Amino acid sequence: METQPVTTIIARRIKPGRETQYEDWVRRIIKVGAAWPGHQSVDIIRPSPGTQGAYLLLVRFDTREHQQNWEHSDQRAAFLVELEELTDGDTLFEAVTGLETWFTLPGEAPLPPPNKHKMAIILILAVFCLVYTINYFFGAQLALLDRVTRTAILATVQVALLTYVIMPRATRWLRKWLYPKTQ
Repeated sequence: METQPVTTIIARRIKPGRETQYEDWVRRIIKVGAAWPGHQSVDIIRPSPGTQGAYLLLVRFDTREHQQNWEHSDQRAAFLVELEELTDGDTLFEAVTGLETWFTLPGEAPLPPPNKHKMAIILILAVFCLVYTINYFFGAQLALLDRVTRTAILATVQVALLTYVIMPRATRWLRKWLYPKTQ
């Protein structure tokens, strides 16, 4: 059984004039989906030039099993019936797991993950710089803590900085190298 988090990216074009109804539909389905085991969050990216005019929903579950249970549920199926009147064209789905979610360009249509070697190079450089900097500035203070506390603090700070600060910026800065075919 796969136990890593999974993010499903859903792209939909909404018929002109039906946006308010769609937004109401999104609020309702999020409320129901949030009660499902393993549900973590939903981000809504509204239509923009970066999404080619589509709404994007990024739905996160803690495991593929929980995500699949929601995807195949009768409750979700009932919600999808309502969409027939609101959407224009096909709905696009993509499920991603693991580190490739760090390489998503914020506010833009999802792209296929970059080459794994490129992801590894960026992560190694980012983690090295982060660990070195933290140890340089806070090594003496961290050395005073017991090993478990020190490790917990380092892991929390590093993951938070990588997720919310470093990787979004690195992905933007290195976009042409990561995604050469989209230029």
